[in-house]
Amino acid sequence: MSEGGRRFTRGFGGRRAERDPRLPPGQYDAGRDWPVLNAEATPRLDTATWSFAVEGLVATPMSWTWEQIQALPGSTYRGDIHCVTAWSKLAMTFTGVSVDTLLAAAQPLPQASHVLAWSHTGYTTNLPLADVTDGKAWVAWEVDGTALAREHGGPARLLVPHLYFWKSAKWVAGLRLLDHDEPGFWERNGYHDRGDPWLEQRYQGD
Repeated sequence: MSEGGRRFTRGFGGRRAERDPRLPPGQYDAGRDWPVLNAEATPRLDTATWSFAVEGLVATPMSWTWEQIQALPGSTYRGDIHCVTAWSKLAMTFTGVSVDTLLAAAQPLPQASHVLAWSHTGYTTNLPLADVTDGKAWVAWEVDGTALAREHGGPARLLVPHLYFWKSAKWVAGLRLLDHDEPGFWERNGYHDRGDPWLEQRYQGD
């Protein structure tokens, strides 16, 4: 075929851009955008009364104020996040405290197998204990060098970046350790119990 006097040969219309290997199947790079998606109204939380607890199947139930949790050894995650609605945000930096540090203080009992994370808003989400240990999860209060904004879960949110981002509960208030899997808000409404983006575990049955 030709256009404007030039002849084009089938198969040589240009090179298709290679897909970024950091993107799981079905995801697109959101670039500089960070979409805001909430299941409830955005709260205004005061760090003077904020708290975080670890309870349930632990030897020592623990609770930290904002000042106390900030005083714990810090930890940083550098990498990507993936939302079930198909956007991913690459090369982010979150700072906070590792969930490993919090669990070490509470001492999970041998029968603990799952975690139910809850937020100051009442939101809940479930996770296998293995998905929040061994350097896989954080309570984060800073992103890319600035305080985490309210609309993104500030003053602090759970961060479980290897799973879809609804598992990273905004405005997180605590973790309850259980000996069974207890579905949270979105899981009771049809979302997958685990939510691995590389396996496209978006909905029950995936």
